[in-house]
Amino acid sequence: MSRVRADEEEYWHSSKFRAFTFDDEDDELSQLKESKRAVNSLRDIVDDDDDDLERVSWSGEPVGSISWSIKETASGSSSSLDGRDSSLQKGSSSYAAALPKQASSYSLSSLFKGRNKLSSFQSLSDALTDTGVKNYAPELRRPKAEYKDYSGDWSPKDTVRRMQRGKVCSLERFRSLQDKLVLLDEAVAGHDGNVITAVLIFLKRTLRREILFRELEVRQVALCHLIHFLRETGEQKFLLDLLRFLDRTEEVALSQYREHLNIQDVEKRREFLKGCIGLPFSAEDTSHIQDHYTLLERQIIIEANDRHLEMAGQSELFRKYPRKASILNMPLVTTLFYSCFYHYTEAEGMFSSPTNLKKTFKIPDKQYVLTALAARAKLRAWGDVDALLTTKNWLGYTKKKAPIGFHRVVEILQRNNAPVQVLQEYVRLVEDVETRLNLATKYKCHDVVIETYRDLKDRIQLTAYKGKVERGSAEEEKINSILSNTQIRWKN
Repeated sequence: MSRVRADEEEYWHSSKFRAFTFDDEDDELSQLKESKRAVNSLRDIVDDDDDDLERVSWSGEPVGSISWSIKETASGSSSSLDGRDSSLQKGSSSYAAALPKQASSYSLSSLFKGRNKLSSFQSLSDALTDTGVKNYAPELRRPKAEYKDYSGDWSPKDTVRRMQRGKVCSLERFRSLQDKLVLLDEAVAGHDGNVITAVLIFLKRTLRREILFRELEVRQVALCHLIHFLRETGEQKFLLDLLRFLDRTEEVALSQYREHLNIQDVEKRREFLKGCIGLPFSAEDTSHIQDHYTLLERQIIIEANDRHLEMAGQSELFRKYPRKASILNMPLVTTLFYSCFYHYTEAEGMFSSPTNLKKTFKIPDKQYVLTALAARAKLRAWGDVDALLTTKNWLGYTKKKAPIGFHRVVEILQRNNAPVQVLQEYVRLVEDVETRLNLATKYKCHDVVIETYRDLKDRIQLTAYKGKVERGSAEEEKINSILSNTQIRWKN
């Protein structure tokens, strides 16, 4: 108790301020004592703080040790300044080099107060998150526009504009029917098909079909976009519901008819086409559906018979020219070519007869002659070609006739490597003189060229053409005979 009273007396009667004196010289002995007391009280002040907190300087020595205090006091005035100057001169070249240059946050005066310059003891992690350290690794930030909320409060017009620029926009915020319709109208007004389709997909997902169909009925542009989208994506049921709502019965029938493309089995496809005949098509479309069903039925019969003949090896034509593909599901023109190639001589009563196909499907003469000529020329059946182009009038006279024009006949025959004698016969039948000369010169039908110049009485051209034939050939002798004929009255 007496000790406590003594401490209190010492506290109240002691003072760290000295009284004013006129003595200019400081008392060195008293200063030394005061410093000694300060150093001795250092350990007591540190120990009074959190004992379990170990504070370590950058050098690794425990804070508060004598060696640390000496180094801190000695370097406080010179080393810290030198280090700071040298770090500035180096321009803070690296993060590792810059950290040691920072002056320690601990000082002797701060230790007397029990706190550092930052008013709290810093750990290593705290020091690394200090402002000075952050300057060495600044945060890489994205543009501020990227942080905008994609589901922000954009108006329908702004949303459409952003979508046109390729920006990501959420349409979920448009919940009321009015907002959705305004958004659709803005998309249509922007004349951007991709944006219109995107908005339609959103409406298709969020609106009932009856409401969507009713609103699209008065928006024809959006309606056309949706119909095209449904056809491209193959959403057949949704498309049929839409067309039925719009009372487009023919389009409904055509959409159902398109389903035959997805049927691979030929018998099932035939039955499906048979059922399509009763759909509400127009008169012309009904005729086409009937022809399609009849053609497939014929193809099934022809394919079965020809496969049997080919496998049995009973037909020389099939052995010499094997079939490259099945006739099933082929177009009418391809079927006619096949029939003219393999079944040209069959009677009209046979399903595979070309004339039967022509009569059944009302194939025009021009199309029939063109197809049959290509098939028979490919087989190099020149007799069939001649018979195909020969007609007989009611008096019994015969003549050559080509609904496609003899210039096309010549081209088809030449494409199939017809001999010159055959080509010349049909080149002569070309009515236009200039076309006839061009074809005869191009395919080296010399007799036709010579005869044409003779009929034109063009001595100059005939003489010039003499230089294009071989010397001593029959063509050269023919030209000389014509030029020496005194009965011809030449025009030049």
